[in-house]
Amino acid sequence: MVQKTFAEINEKIKAGKAVVLTAEEVIPLVEEKGPEKVAEEVDVVTTGTFGPMCSSGAFLNFGHADPPIRMSKVWLNDVPAYGGLAAVDAYIGATELSETKGMAYGGAHVIEDLIAGKPVLLRASSYGTDCYPNRAIETYITKDSLNQAYLFNPRNAYQNYAAAVNSGNRTLYTYMGTLLPRFGNVTYSSAGELSPLINDPCFRTVGVGTRIFLGGAQGYVAWEGTQHNPSAPRGPNGVPLGAAGTLALIGDLKKMDTAFIRAARFHNYGTTLFVGVGIPIPILDAEMARFVGVKNEDIYTSIFDYSVPKRSRPTYGQVNYAQLRQGYVQINGKEVPTAPLSSLKKAREIAAALKAWIQQGEFLLQEPVQLLPREQTQKPLEIRTEGVTVR
Repeated sequence: MVQKTFAEINEKIKAGKAVVLTAEEVIPLVEEKGPEKVAEEVDVVTTGTFGPMCSSGAFLNFGHADPPIRMSKVWLNDVPAYGGLAAVDAYIGATELSETKGMAYGGAHVIEDLIAGKPVLLRASSYGTDCYPNRAIETYITKDSLNQAYLFNPRNAYQNYAAAVNSGNRTLYTYMGTLLPRFGNVTYSSAGELSPLINDPCFRTVGVGTRIFLGGAQGYVAWEGTQHNPSAPRGPNGVPLGAAGTLALIGDLKKMDTAFIRAARFHNYGTTLFVGVGIPIPILDAEMARFVGVKNEDIYTSIFDYSVPKRSRPTYGQVNYAQLRQGYVQINGKEVPTAPLSSLKKAREIAAALKAWIQQGEFLLQEPVQLLPREQTQKPLEIRTEGVTVR
């Protein structure tokens, strides 16, 4: 029985002897040789995903002006940022909209502009204090003028997600994109067999402290992501059948690349941030080799009807990612075209880039300091009035 440790794999990386494959490259090897043999021969499998991750944002520290100001309200290129922190810290959320441009520009665009090195207009106001007498400031900032600028994303890299369809009579504009009426299309958002948490479905190697590819730079898993739901139903292979685990991620915005962090606007819905995430999966044993051998035809998700404005939407059955990627699925005997929101091309670039970093000794694996919860359900928000639940 093969048993490896993070430390042993890292020694092989340092010596230039580690065998590293992408999640797509390892699949035929697992089919041909079996998990036990692959565990002997392969050390690391790299994954990747590039899709809209609305729960993203950045913490920024502007430094102190003279006279100093305690920034209670902050705008970046007319996009409100949250200033309820210390005097000159703020958090800009990806989905916050410009007060002058509306949906055409938002927090995601501010983040992309900063990464690109563009100047961003900072406006701030204050109620004024004895130690912070200045009441207003307007200036331009860049990523180089900031003390700290780090991406902190509360929920990224969903471990699978539902597909969306619209059975109604009008076009819907959603976070799953534009859904055409009367089953005009199906949208989905996953890299399938390349997706990071699909390749470690039980969170054996990914946890707090895991070093990752984030936006073109090295980043880390900071915590479980919001709405982390590891108790979601799973198939016999351990892969969840819908939205399950999530990750909170952190990384240095100044080192990132706009090739892997891009702002986007969903028509009539709002702004979002496309985030590139890649996670190395150490092949510690045969079970991990079996996990990374998962194929698109083994990964299922449900198709939900977004025309029903309820928390629990009707479903039109399950499909696998091989079916989704062929360009159409069958719903009620009708061929319905499918369209991905995430980019398979970018996911492949990320997995390949992470593979190269490891092969060149530029990226070592980090064993988690704490594993992610494996049993935890997602709680809904119930509307209550005077202590009585209103349903």
